[in-house]
Parts: sequence; C-alpha cells; structure tokens
Amino acid sequence: MKLQLDTSLVKECRQAAGKIADEVQRFIGPRSTQSVERTVLRLMGVNDAIDGVPLANIIVDNLAARGELGLGAAYWLGNACKQLGLSPQEAAAKVAANELDLLAIPREEPGVLRPFLQELAQPGLRKIVDNRRQREQMQQKLKMGPAPLLYVIVATGDIMQDVPQAQAAAEQGADIVAVIRTTGQSLLDYVPHGATREGFGGTYATQENFRIMRKALDETGEKLGRYIMLVNYCSGLCMPEIAALGALERLDMMLNDALYGILFRDINMERTLIDQNFSRVINAYAGIIINSGEDNYLTTSDAVAEAHTVTASQFINEQLALAAGLSPWQMGLGHAFEIDPDLEDGLIMEIAQAQMARQLFPDAPLKYMPPTKYMTGDIFKGYMQNGLFNLTSVLTGQGIHLLGMLTEAIHTPYIQDRYLAIQNARYIMNNARHLKEELEIVPNGRMQQRASSVLAKAAELLSQVAEIGLFSALERGMFADVKRFRQGGKGLEGVFIKAAEYYNPFLDHMKAMLLDRGLKND
Repeated sequence: MKLQLDTSLVKECRQAAGKIADEVQRFIGPRSTQSVERTVLRLMGVNDAIDGVPLANIIVDNLAARGELGLGAAYWLGNACKQLGLSPQEAAAKVAANELDLLAIPREEPGVLRPFLQELAQPGLRKIVDNRRQREQMQQKLKMGPAPLLYVIVATGDIMQDVPQAQAAAEQGADIVAVIRTTGQSLLDYVPHGATREGFGGTYATQENFRIMRKALDETGEKLGRYIMLVNYCSGLCMPEIAALGALERLDMMLNDALYGILFRDINMERTLIDQNFSRVINAYAGIIINSGEDNYLTTSDAVAEAHTVTASQFINEQLALAAGLSPWQMGLGHAFEIDPDLEDGLIMEIAQAQMARQLFPDAPLKYMPPTKYMTGDIFKGYMQNGLFNLTSVLTGQGIHLLGMLTEAIHTPYIQDRYLAIQNARYIMNNARHLKEELEIVPNGRMQQRASSVLAKAAELLSQVAEIGLFSALERGMFADVKRFRQGGKGLEGVFIKAAEYYNPFLDHMKAMLLDRGLKND
C-alpha cells in the first residue's frame, strides 16, 4: 500500500525546512540560557537541593544576578574546584551555605581551565554512555513487541502508586509506559527534588522518580522477558535539565518539542528553542527517542483544514533534530487521529495522512496519538473510535502507538481502562498485521487526492515560513491558530549572550562525538 507522492514537492519541503532550521541554529549559536547552565552543573554531579531549592538554581541565579554568567556556569564552578581542591558537589554545597563566593577567589584563565573542565565532565559523560550501552544490551536480551509499540500512561500524582499501575500495564501487554507530568510543571523554572507523592493530573518529573520507575520496569521486564520502555517529559522551562536527568537514569523516550511549549504553554520562543537544542543533543548522545507534539495542533484547529500544518511542523522538527545530532530512528515525530468521526470518509482522510507521514519519514518511529477532541461520555462509541485508530496505525506502519482510552472524556484512565485499550489494540493489530501488504491505493482516488492536497499546502506553508523565518511565523499564528510574541511568554529573562570565552564541556564533547558517529555511519 503506497501513495504516489510528488518527489519534487517533498524535496521543496525539506529544503525550506532546512532553511528554517538553519536560521534558528544561527540564532542559537551565540546564546545560552539559565536552564542550559543548570544542566551543565547537574551533569557535573550537582543534583542535590537545600530546603527543596536545587543547588544548580542557587548557583546560576547567583551568577546571573551579578551579571557573571557569560563565561558559563562550568567556568565558575570548575575554577573553584581547581583552586580549592573540591568536587563540584562540595563546591556547590559551600556556595549554597554562603561559605564560598565563586567570584572572590583567584581566577584561572578560561582557556587554561578548559582541560580541567573536560575532566570534570567525564563522570557524567561516562554514566550516560554506560546507560546507553546497558539499554542496548537489555534490548538485545529481552524481546520488544512488534511495531506499532503499544504506549500507555500512568498519572496518579504519587510515584509509589504509579509503580504498580505501570507494572500492571506492562504485564497486560504495554511496550511503553509514560509517567504523565503533573499539571503546570512545564512552567516551573526548577526541577523538584526527590520522590514525590502529590501531583495534579500527573506526577512530578524528578531524578528520583525516574530512578524509582526505571527500577520497577526493569524488574517487570526481566520477569516478562520483554524490555519495557520508559517515557517522561522534558518540554518546558527545564527542558535540557530534565533531558539530562532522563539520560542519567536511562529513560528511553522523552517528549521534546519547543513548538509545543511555545504554542500551548506560552513559553518564550527564544528561550525554549535554545533549550531544545541542548536537550536534543543530550537525547541524541544518550540514545533516547524524542517525541514531538504536532498532534496537539489538531486540538485547537480543524484536523481536515489544518492537516498541512502538522506535516509542515514534522519537516521543521526533523531538520532541527538533525541539527542537534539526532538520528532518524530517534525522531518520534507526532501526529494524531483527530478528524470528526461524524464526517463522511473521515477514515479515508485519516489513513491518507498517516500513510503520507510514514512515507515522508520512512526511518522515523512516528508517534501516533489517539482520538481525544471528539471523545465523549459515550464509551461504546469511544471504543469504536479507538478501534479505527488502531486499524489505521497497523495499516500504515506507525512506530509508537499511544493507546486511546474509552473513558478519555470522563476521567484519568483506571487500570481496567488500560487493560481494555491494550486488548483492543492487540486484537486488531494481530488480525491486520500484514493487511497493508495486500492492499493498493487507487490512483487519483480519494486517499491519493487527500494526501497530494495536504502535501502541496505543507510545501506552500513551509515556503512562507522560510521566507519570513520561524519566529515571525509563530507571531503570525501560522501553527495551531495560536499567536505568540517573540518578546512575550515565560522565561525570556533567562536568555543571555555568551562571552567570547564561554565554554560548555558537555555540549562540545557530545556534538563532536555525534558528528564522528554520523560520519562513521555514512
């Protein structure tokens, strides 16, 4: 089953998206953010907190308030470590206790200090590499389910209650478990510390919560003989920090999309695009699959009229991901089954969109999202909608399949809701596993016409965005019918221009290793 897509239009889309991404990368180059600097400290091992306030925040806030962040947090903490013979954690603790002023001690020349900063970076880098190697070994030992991989969520607010729910979902057949983040965490400019037992609509993303859930799923996976993938969210004001904590605790997937944060959380576009770049470099280095959020566009705009914005955004996200060193197999580009179920031939349009995405990004494990916008309290109709969604997913060869819940419009899913969702998907996907190999798309039929129309509109939109730039396009509301202002939103005050001798030992090392890996693969 294959659509006949205009290869010249596809090429135009990629060229325009590449131009858009290049402009963004040129903007990012001379800039950093407070969250990037906190990430550097966390990767150096500064992950403790005092009275709930992370040490990384204390240090970066202190440097920023005194106008001394331009050289980077690594320089100031590293200088203290060298001058005083302290570890990064020891130096950070002294700063937090007001026993050490980083600006009051003798200063090594930034260029001379670089080799020492590289030494301080090595333990964090080794930990991430070891985690990546462990994941690869475990996935070879424990079988993964056939694609589309079945993805479910847990969201109790209490990590200790999330654990048995996640293990039950895995035992029922889930391949991927996502711990939904508590409402509003994306707007916090710090990462909470330790295990948390209270959250609204989800559970706080913390390093300790990651560790607890990773351990639980590893235990269940060993028992089942299947590797269970763990997902969390690193979008928001702490995007690179949470990406780093996920890498340190061996998460497998992370929701990672600056456009989602800009459009749906009103996070400043300059801030989050800078943050996204470093977070994606970390994810690339750690072997983590990202999930992007194009599916959300269709919750605020019509899925029939605005499908091309999803496709255009997928092209942009692909190019931004490549710029950060991500391989195609790590790009869980998002889309969704969100056409009004009462619309005639809606299923034909859904299949056309999903099949087109599959062909445009053949090596990406596309993340396919279930019906939400048109789900109601009618659980029987909802179950049917999810059944059609499951059929479309297996028919078009999706990679990451977030299961729809029959109770979507009523409450956060109970264990029995996830069980029914898994059974629905397994039944349909098993019965239709190779159906795509037995079908052909009618030339110039409804499906072909729909895909061709959406692709042409996506090419036109990408051309317009390439002409004016992504920042201006977001200001004009060209995605999801949402307008955001370049100097508006949350977090702009955290952006700064790097000094000439600024240095981030993790970014430089990771990018060099990813470039070397890419050249070897070529």
